[in-house]
Formats: sequence, C-alpha cells, structure tokens
Amino acid sequence: MVLGVVSSISVSLAIILVRYLWGYAYSNDKEVVEYISKIMPIIAVAFFFDDMQCVLSGIVRGCGFQKIGSYVNLSAYYLVGIPAALCFAFVCHLGGVGLWMGITAHLSCRRLFMSLTLRTNWDKEASKARDRVSITSIPLDLAT
Repeated sequence: MVLGVVSSISVSLAIILVRYLWGYAYSNDKEVVEYISKIMPIIAVAFFFDDMQCVLSGIVRGCGFQKIGSYVNLSAYYLVGIPAALCFAFVCHLGGVGLWMGITAHLSCRRLFMSLTLRTNWDKEASKARDRVSITSIPLDLAT
C-alpha cells in the first residue's frame, strides 16, 4: 500500500506540474494546449484513485474474493461511472472534462469499496494459505 501511495502521488504530482507543457506533445494549437492543461488535474486525481484501487484489487484477488471484486467493479462502472460521466458531460455541458469526472467517480467508488479489504483478518488469511499449501505439498519421504 505504501508503494502504491508513493507512486500514485509521484505520478499525479508530475502530471499536474507538466500540465501546461503536455499539450505541446500533441499540438501547437493554443486552444488544444489550454484544454489539455484544464483536464490534466482531473486526470491526476483519476490516476491516484486508479493506482490505489489496483493495489486493493490485487489484495482482493489474492485473498480469493474475486466474486466480490467483480461485483464491485461492475456496479461501480455501470451504476456510478457511466451515469456520472453522461450527466457531467452532457447534462452539465462539461464535455471531455465531464467524461473524466465520470471516470474519476467510478474509480473513487471502486477504491472506497475495495478499502473494505483493510478490515481483513490477516492472521486468518495466512492460516488458510498455510493449510492450502500443506494439503498440496509432497511429503518429504516421497520427494526423494
């Protein structure tokens, strides 16, 4: 989690710091560069939430809760992300900024629900893993 936080903050800060230069990689048109510089802080926030939820999704998969992770992913995307993006982009007339705000809403919702893994009893999970390994391991006398 610490590495995820450090990397997401580092990249998000880099995105925000170069937001006025990033647009010149795609166009020399001043309007395009200004539009990209306006969207970059929202993309930085989206990247922060995406990085955190990736770490938490890995924990969910590692603990064997794939079904919960898939329900969270589907519900956050279809019940939160898409409606929020449509609302921000077309009802509030925010265009591309609204679409990125919808993506950010989806990612923040996923991160919120995946944060429930922080309540995991790690001693119990380690015991279950130890039991799975001991059941499938080869006895020493048969290995030689």
